[in-house]
Amino acid sequence: MSGGQPLSVLGRKIEYQCFVPPDVALDAPTIVMLHEGLGSVALWKDFPHHLAMTTGAPVIAYSRFGYGSSDAPPAPYAALEMHQREAVDVLPEVLRHLGISRPILFGHSDGASIALIYAGAAPSAVSGLIVLAPHVFVEEMCLISISRAKQAYLTTGLREKLRRYHDDPDRAFWLWNDVWLHPDFRRWNIEHLLPSIDCPTLAIQGYQDEYGTMEQLDRLARAVPQIEQLRLTDCGHSPHRDQSRAVIEATAHWLRRLGLNGMTTDAQVSERA
Repeated sequence: MSGGQPLSVLGRKIEYQCFVPPDVALDAPTIVMLHEGLGSVALWKDFPHHLAMTTGAPVIAYSRFGYGSSDAPPAPYAALEMHQREAVDVLPEVLRHLGISRPILFGHSDGASIALIYAGAAPSAVSGLIVLAPHVFVEEMCLISISRAKQAYLTTGLREKLRRYHDDPDRAFWLWNDVWLHPDFRRWNIEHLLPSIDCPTLAIQGYQDEYGTMEQLDRLARAVPQIEQLRLTDCGHSPHRDQSRAVIEATAHWLRRLGLNGMTTDAQVSERA
């Protein structure tokens, strides 16, 4: 694992870390990880390392504006523009500063939605998408769960837990919570962008996801032609934590079939997994 000097993106600091496996193939594409609504580089924990070692591909994770050790956004996000601005304004600049072209985007929750928007807006700029618990429209159950998270933040030790992963836990929490619970956000929907996605896509979701149903994957599958799905039992909103091995192995084999990772045989994938 290696970090670097924080990136300067749109005049603000973005923290990131690189995870590069030994003997990485020169033509291995880079996996860029986009975290959930309350995520950060630190909250991925050791998952990026294991993903890099198993796939043979370099992995980069960064904290979006307002999260981890990254600076606040240059301007406040209106409710319906947060995902769009992260996908269209910020992510391309992060990739440009890191010298990454045609990445494989690995997104979780809000990060998955950002990856989908980016791929829909710039179809030729993405080699592949791996989306975990993606949001393509707003479900009532999600808003209920986010309302419960708000109460937990106000009344329990959640704020102190988030302090482990964010320099400013209040900023991180309200940046996420205020957007999702804004009355206008009920009509947020990115389904119209999905038919433009022109890259292989692996979509993963747990049956016990408290923030979304399988209807998210159903709608995604109806719109995106090159899609494979992995639906996991005993798995909530964070498949990479609840079913880490299943997610890593599925990702590695999917990349292997597409010729997009740094491994040469399925046996090598199994050995590293």
